[in-house]
Amino acid sequence: MADDIEVSDNHEAARFEILLDGGVAGFAAYRLRSGKIIFTHTEILPEFEGRGLGGRLAAAALDASRASGRMVVPLCPFVARYIRRHPEYRDLVPESYLDLLDEDA
Repeated sequence: MADDIEVSDNHEAARFEILLDGGVAGFAAYRLRSGKIIFTHTEILPEFEGRGLGGRLAAAALDASRASGRMVVPLCPFVARYIRRHPEYRDLVPESYLDLLDEDA
């Protein structure tokens, strides 16, 4: 893929953004609470769907969460599904929130 892809944390908007050739192609919204990052909604704009950008966005957001020392509360179904499919991120989810990773959640 020759596109220029970057993920950045837009603190003012409280969301991670995936930028494609400098323009926002999607985002993962969050709230910060006492050592946790609560992911509430992830969206890839329709014209950018099907390029794997959602997975790249989720991985970068989870990696940044780990680097910052924050635990992850995946209220967003996309982020929960991503963690379920990539168990290397499961340790970021506090035990009391592991039920959010269940298929039926």
